[in-house]
Amino acid sequence: MSVYDKYQVVIGLEVHAQLSTKSKMYCADSTAFGVSPNTNVSPLTLGHPGTLPVVNEEAIVSAIKMGVAMNCSIRNENGFARKNYFYADLPKGYQITQDKTPICGEGQLKISVDGKEKNIGIERIHMEEDAGKSTHDLDPFNTLIDLNRAGVPLIEIVSKPDLRSAEEAYQYLIEVRKLVRYLDICDGNMEEGSLRCDANISVFLKEKEDKFENFGDRCEVKNMNSMRNVMKAIEFEFKRQIDVIEAGGTIDQQTRTFNAADGSTAMMRSKENANDYRYFPEPDLPIVYVSNEEIEKIKAEMPKLSSELFNEYVNDLKLSEYDAGILSEDRDFAAYFNELITFTTNYKAATNFMIGPVKSYLNEHAVEITEFPLKAKSIAEMLKMVEDNKMSFNVASSKLFDALVKQPEADVSEMAQKLNLIQDSDEGFIEGIIDEVLAKNAEKVEAYKNGNKNLLGMFMGQVMKASKGKANPKVASKLIQDKLDS
Repeated sequence: MSVYDKYQVVIGLEVHAQLSTKSKMYCADSTAFGVSPNTNVSPLTLGHPGTLPVVNEEAIVSAIKMGVAMNCSIRNENGFARKNYFYADLPKGYQITQDKTPICGEGQLKISVDGKEKNIGIERIHMEEDAGKSTHDLDPFNTLIDLNRAGVPLIEIVSKPDLRSAEEAYQYLIEVRKLVRYLDICDGNMEEGSLRCDANISVFLKEKEDKFENFGDRCEVKNMNSMRNVMKAIEFEFKRQIDVIEAGGTIDQQTRTFNAADGSTAMMRSKENANDYRYFPEPDLPIVYVSNEEIEKIKAEMPKLSSELFNEYVNDLKLSEYDAGILSEDRDFAAYFNELITFTTNYKAATNFMIGPVKSYLNEHAVEITEFPLKAKSIAEMLKMVEDNKMSFNVASSKLFDALVKQPEADVSEMAQKLNLIQDSDEGFIEGIIDEVLAKNAEKVEAYKNGNKNLLGMFMGQVMKASKGKANPKVASKLIQDKLDS
């Protein structure tokens, strides 16, 4: 048994989600991404004396939505605090956040790993402002600071230390990203920094699992910009901490940085405690009151979430869990499918079309479903043609589909006629082709009659080829078998 097998990792994640509001957390400056450096600023963002913050109402609504989605309690009286800590890229020299009064209290998020479900506790969700961005590699002598991001609204989602593997952490982040995208409060792009993750990691001997006080001291790995990097950081820290303990050392509480190049972590500084930040109530912001009526109104306006749609697809539409998982993975993809099934009740065929040709098109062209050219009604019309035996699913999902995505405004039926794709169910037409195929393959006909039934597929293929795909497969299959068995 490896020495690492004696230990259990304990993980708590802090996820910062940059809210998709048009203005900043405490002022009306724009949050537009990708503009020239230091243009989305004003005296308020720059922290000039005499300027006063005002809370962004849309940010409050977004935080409540996330709290409801994570089954959190929602606070009615919301205060703000100053976090006194030197941020080189936050001009005020402090951050306005929530300390003792987070807008969302305890909740939970369900994850699934290897087919097993687990509830991960949520400690709190609070609102705060982002810092600016420091760039160290463009100038050999100076750090460049862009304050466009300073003041952009954030919610910080703090999990309880309930995660027990890098895979669990990965699945947790997937579920968080699903939620912020379904709620349309954050685009969830870790690579662009709109979703960032800090991981608190410690280890303990498995034999002491029932004693929480025996959990080891933790190290925090900061600001990882991909889910894979979070997994790598956890795996590295797990082994690093065990190596230190097994060598007779102790784990010091630290803040560490992750090196994506080699998957390692390195110490940045000793870990701060809450008293290092010298929190005190923000004197320039009053308490923000959120009534129960307002919370209920926000709940009523929330869209169906991924988990709800998944359950509907499995229980109501009788789809497999695999299909339901793919359909509900992305909010816009699910919305397109939901529109499609308003035109057809053949849910399985609609699913096959979505996760087959439609998803392949999106992947091949590197576009989102919102950029997909074909309307849901056109796909429903193709499915109706298949249902009416006017063409096979393969022909509809390849030849007709390929033609329609190039001319999305074209009439589906007219395009099918133009491409000569309509199946022929005329038994006389099909029987003539079958007779020709069997005559050309007399030896194989004899082999079939002598017991080689596997040749049926070959005959079917020859008939479909000779008819240029126009023969109705169901009619052709029956006629071939009747002739061969006679």
